[in-house]
Amino acid sequence: KGRTVGLVRVDGLGHAYLRDPKADMPTIRRLAREGAMAEGMVTVFPSVTWTAHATISTGVYPRRHGILANDIFERTTRQKVTLLCDPVYEPVEILRSPTIYDVAYRAGLVTAGVLWPLTKNTRTMHFAAPDMPGDDAWSRFGTPQWIATLREKGLPVDDHGRWCRESGGGVPRDWLYTRMTRQLVLEHQPNLILIHLVEPDHVQHRTGPYSGDAYWAASYADDRIRDIWEAILASPRAKSTYLIVCSDHGFFPIRKTIQPNVLLRELGFVEIQGGKAVPKAAWCLSQGGAAAVYVLDDTRRKEIVAELAERFAQVEGIERVLVGAEVQALGQAVPEEHPWAPDLWLAAKRDYVFGESVSGDLIVERPTVGGTHGYLPDDPDMWAMCVIWGPGITPGTQLGKVRIVDLAPTIAALLGLEFGHADGRPLVHVP
Repeated sequence: KGRTVGLVRVDGLGHAYLRDPKADMPTIRRLAREGAMAEGMVTVFPSVTWTAHATISTGVYPRRHGILANDIFERTTRQKVTLLCDPVYEPVEILRSPTIYDVAYRAGLVTAGVLWPLTKNTRTMHFAAPDMPGDDAWSRFGTPQWIATLREKGLPVDDHGRWCRESGGGVPRDWLYTRMTRQLVLEHQPNLILIHLVEPDHVQHRTGPYSGDAYWAASYADDRIRDIWEAILASPRAKSTYLIVCSDHGFFPIRKTIQPNVLLRELGFVEIQGGKAVPKAAWCLSQGGAAAVYVLDDTRRKEIVAELAERFAQVEGIERVLVGAEVQALGQAVPEEHPWAPDLWLAAKRDYVFGESVSGDLIVERPTVGGTHGYLPDDPDMWAMCVIWGPGITPGTQLGKVRIVDLAPTIAALLGLEFGHADGRPLVHVP
């Protein structure tokens, strides 16, 4: 109970930036020199935020924790449902595996989350500001007493909703999250603090990876890590605090859009009624560099899956069509295991992204280069970063290639918690 572990997850800041001399990131590199660094961290499939976050929190793959994507398609209502930012479901209703903060809380430790996903109405965090965009979301769905205290101290918590709506709002948002974290570190010293910074993801979606703006966002994120680290060094637990800096995925540039629903419409599986697309026998949801295809005709399911697998394998820009055991090997569920699981997953090649339009061409040139993620996790440009700093960690430790499921068991080991259900393993061992 005398230890603290802080994990800062920088959205979209892939491992490649750590190796890139053009990326000005002195703080994270110093933490790596004084602590441990992975060669790269293999993320989940699809490599999207909500799925990756659930994996970081639980230490298990989506097949077990149940957060299969940022969005899912409900077969009963034939509607797309967004999981990102918890607008519909309570996380406790859909998470199938305990989180590291659940385990820490039940062991009597003090837990906190700053913009941490899947913490809406959490009962296992003492201080919670969930990853939700509404003007009063933190007071309604987080810890209102803590939010009120921050307001009294002059932190602009009431501007958060407006900043979430503004295109450049990630800059003041990350500044605010850092100040909230400093208050926790200096005044409360929780045993576990989970922090989510957002701006590198926003910028790279707009301009693509390795752009001038992307390098600025990497530097800005490093400055925010410095703020948190300086707070740790000034805190009463300076000599018993561990800091983990990680991300959830990398980025690919995108130049063309693949529209799978155009093909489904040509095959008669999607119809247009009253000017609206109506899924009949199949529908496709985009997850950026991945796409989930749901077969809705139960009488011809096997036949349609085989037909679609063959047709999509011939489409420009699609790297792999995944079904059955191939899906499970990536840690994803199949329909027999989860009602939200699609029948096929499509994985795009670099430079391609999936869309959901039912009209126009199957392949569409984009007017400008952007960026996205969601792709298969084995490409080094899609790897996340992982740096661990703190007492007892030998400076310059090289961890090799690690997996995103290793983070929760690593936190558990540092805090002396039992976490035997995880798919991952502890990355460091300290007395």
